[in-house]
Amino acid sequence: MRDDYGRRPSRRRVLAGGVAGAAVVGAGALAWPAGDHGGGHDAYFTGLSAALTKAGVAQPVLVVDTTRLDANIKAVSDTLGKAGGQAGGQPKGLRIVVKSLPCHDLMDRVAAGLKTKRYMVFNQPMLVEMGARVPDADMLMGKPLPVAAAAAYYDTLGAQAPGPQWLIDTPERLAQYTAMAKARGVALSVNFEIDVGLHRGGLTDPRDLAALLATLDPAVTACGLMGYDPHVAKMPGIFDMRGKALAQAKDLYARMAAVLREKAPLKDGQAPYTFNTAGSPTYALHTDDPVATEVAVGSAFVKPTDFDIDTLAHHQPACFIATPVLKVEEPALIPGLEGLAGIAAFFDPNTARAFFVQGGHWLANPVSPPGLRLSGLYGRSSNQERWSGSRRVPLKPDDWVFLRPSQSEAVLLQFGPLLAYDGAAITGRWPVFEMSA
Repeated sequence: MRDDYGRRPSRRRVLAGGVAGAAVVGAGALAWPAGDHGGGHDAYFTGLSAALTKAGVAQPVLVVDTTRLDANIKAVSDTLGKAGGQAGGQPKGLRIVVKSLPCHDLMDRVAAGLKTKRYMVFNQPMLVEMGARVPDADMLMGKPLPVAAAAAYYDTLGAQAPGPQWLIDTPERLAQYTAMAKARGVALSVNFEIDVGLHRGGLTDPRDLAALLATLDPAVTACGLMGYDPHVAKMPGIFDMRGKALAQAKDLYARMAAVLREKAPLKDGQAPYTFNTAGSPTYALHTDDPVATEVAVGSAFVKPTDFDIDTLAHHQPACFIATPVLKVEEPALIPGLEGLAGIAAFFDPNTARAFFVQGGHWLANPVSPPGLRLSGLYGRSSNQERWSGSRRVPLKPDDWVFLRPSQSEAVLLQFGPLLAYDGAAITGRWPVFEMSA
């Protein structure tokens, strides 16, 4: 036997490994026996399992529950509908975050439900995809990109392609974009990123914005501002820190907007300013915002686990990873310490059975059946990951395990077409964008 470097392991290494493994098991045995957290699928996941099996699915997939998706669309619509009904408020537009919903069928459903053609895009491949497939889209960049990315967009789709509002955060970037646009004969629209408290870049002082606008080339149109504030939702409730952070963000936004209106007034025929703010965690906090004209929302429509926060309590989880069980081992043996499996299961019944699933190592957490947890014996695996559970987890080979993604961006691109599920059957297969960062 050789180690990963081709060397024969010494007797000392073998003994050290065995002693370390025994110590881990022994430490667990000194603890009071753990409770049994296992169980079977509830009615919802039993139904989803049956639908997947009936549809002939036999590999890891990402499922979007369209009934829950529609409920989340309505939740956003109802929340934004409150804007304008409060003092100083105004109806808010909705901008769909493409990176969080990278699938045309998925975005089309959201766009139709909220009657919007506004999109926020975060990288060059998705920007080109949107420019080619949705030419009438109103696009705003969600982060500043190197000028080479903007040049590549026009080189791919042509100088007459409808460009997005490019996001500008520094004088240097504005100069680069202006030079690029002039070289290609492109009419440039820019939006300015402002730092409303997240401290991830952007302008922080109204005087800096005024100085930047003073250098604006006549061929460049200043279209608005973008201020992202997810930090607000994570502020602790003590001393009203959330309320103060939100008030500070809105105050800076208002002062920046005043400068933009003064230094770069709307041109004849120009659309109203785009005053974009918020994101999924905070969109519901802006219904009474007197300045912002729109909010950006993406992940809230499918609600992965990172969005299990109080500001989204009115949303439902609507996306799940489903993967088949390949093998079930009982007792769940410990490599090199097989005789200790029974002792380990006695003190922690949730280690009694081992379930090897197809694939793994996703940004996701098990949700059904209850009581599953990642086995620490094998570590993470993208091939066949080992999960542990008690004897009360009745899984057998070909059954399904369900996980909730912790985020939607990137994860939704890992499984091929999304499977649409209406609560009774798989009703569609929705192609996703090509993988990109």
